[in-house]
Amino acid sequence: MAVILGIESSCDDTAAAVIDGRKLLANIVAGQEIHRQWGGVIPELASRAHQENIIPVVNEALKKSGKSVKDIDAIAFTQGPGLMGSLLVGTSFAKGFAHALNKPLLAVNHMQAHILAHFIEDDTPRVQPDFPFVCLTVSGGHTQLVLVKDAFTFEVLGETQDDAAGEAFDKTAKILGLPYPGGPLVDKNAANGDPAKYKFPEAQIPEYGYSFSGLKTSVLYFVRDQSAINPKFVEENMNDICASVQASIIRHLLSKLKKVIADKKVKCIALAGGVSANSGLRKAVLALGEELKVKVCIPPISYCTDNAAMIAMAGHFQFEKGVFADLHSAPMARFPI
Repeated sequence: MAVILGIESSCDDTAAAVIDGRKLLANIVAGQEIHRQWGGVIPELASRAHQENIIPVVNEALKKSGKSVKDIDAIAFTQGPGLMGSLLVGTSFAKGFAHALNKPLLAVNHMQAHILAHFIEDDTPRVQPDFPFVCLTVSGGHTQLVLVKDAFTFEVLGETQDDAAGEAFDKTAKILGLPYPGGPLVDKNAANGDPAKYKFPEAQIPEYGYSFSGLKTSVLYFVRDQSAINPKFVEENMNDICASVQASIIRHLLSKLKKVIADKKVKCIALAGGVSANSGLRKAVLALGEELKVKVCIPPISYCTDNAAMIAMAGHFQFEKGVFADLHSAPMARFPI
């Protein structure tokens, strides 16, 4: 079994992980608190922070794994998609490290890695997907329904036509005056609210497509109009607003997932991406699986948000098949799945 060092730097988390075969030995993530004061990720600040964090993070991952650099069989890195400056830091480090150690490189698609995170093995037993399966991949930048035929064959059945679901959560939080990152706070407040209190329109997109720009606009105007009547409206109704918006997003996500299950006759569905950490979405997908009698796979929270364990896992499959990159590999801000 190969020992893979994975490096992730697509956005604002610097991460490194070590796996032996499919067994995770270490998974280290360094966040970047500096973005909180700006209410969102500032690309230039993110790339600078990656430069400061990447060596300590890799050192910590190796130390925790009990492996030395001599034990590493290959180095996997996020080639894209993501912020170009952030990707450049991780790509450059991986290439330099691989060249210095004379180890092969594995260039990984970040979105494929989110899906393949389901195959990470650790000390917690859990259900893994069976090929083929459909994965609802939901993050701040992507919302896709992907038919996964094997570890190398991904077919995007449908995706958002404009904004991603994660962006809808974050924008709602900003409208409500919640601090960054706001998506998890919407989820937290929603747990104590009434999801049926307020109604927001659901986009009517054909087939398996999604759209969330209209919902964002609807929430903005709703809060503006209600606040004009009652300046304390948001403060007094925060939980119900969050619960209602979250319910609208989840309904839209599940309506297309349900259609895919019926049309493609799939027997297994999975969640992936940062928004798959949302408690309401996790419960709703589990309930849908029980209703339709299909297998449901949901990754642990630590594998939902950006991490290097998933990059190492994707690298594992590439290593087994002999799919290697070279020192000419360049980061790609846009990298179709």
